[in-house]
Amino acid sequence: MRDILDCESRAISNIPVTPAYDEAVRLILEHVHRRGGKVVTSGMGKAGQIAMNIATTFCSTGTPSVNLHPAEAQHGDLGVIQPNDVMLLISNSGKTREIIDLVSLAHNLYPGLPLIVITGNPDSELAAIADVTLSTGGSPEVCPLGLTPTTSTTMMTVIGDVLVVNVMRLSGFTRREYALRHHGGYLGSKSRADES
Repeated sequence: MRDILDCESRAISNIPVTPAYDEAVRLILEHVHRRGGKVVTSGMGKAGQIAMNIATTFCSTGTPSVNLHPAEAQHGDLGVIQPNDVMLLISNSGKTREIIDLVSLAHNLYPGLPLIVITGNPDSELAAIADVTLSTGGSPEVCPLGLTPTTSTTMMTVIGDVLVVNVMRLSGFTRREYALRHHGGYLGSKSRADES
């Protein structure tokens, strides 16, 4: 257990910190908080589950976001995209065919739509067409087969957290606004108690 924790901790420490994070946050603030668009996240398989998590975390912290399944996009769900949106796409390989196809479809709809990509392969086809590429660092999976998305999905989640927290800070999101979005459960009651 300690070896697995150490491997994942090292992988987090090795995520490349680059100016691309500032640019990604700037794009989100510009398109969502200034132009009234939203963040559209997407990924396939395990990466898609991380994309969904990032979308819901953005929503709960004042940045409208929706997750778009790349396969369903080809059957009408592409219509959720609007001209002022920004796309946040996740693919560890940077070669996921459904995501590459989604980019083509989205750009046919709105050619100027900006793309932020989280990937373990910054030299990939997806990274090449992105406006901003955030690399996970490409650490090997802790799975004994070296195949199951484990370390890579941890990195994707952490990068999503970095984006969410920095957008929260720069948009001035407050406890009161948090409480307005959380009416039920422990976090709802805690946010209202902290406010009073």
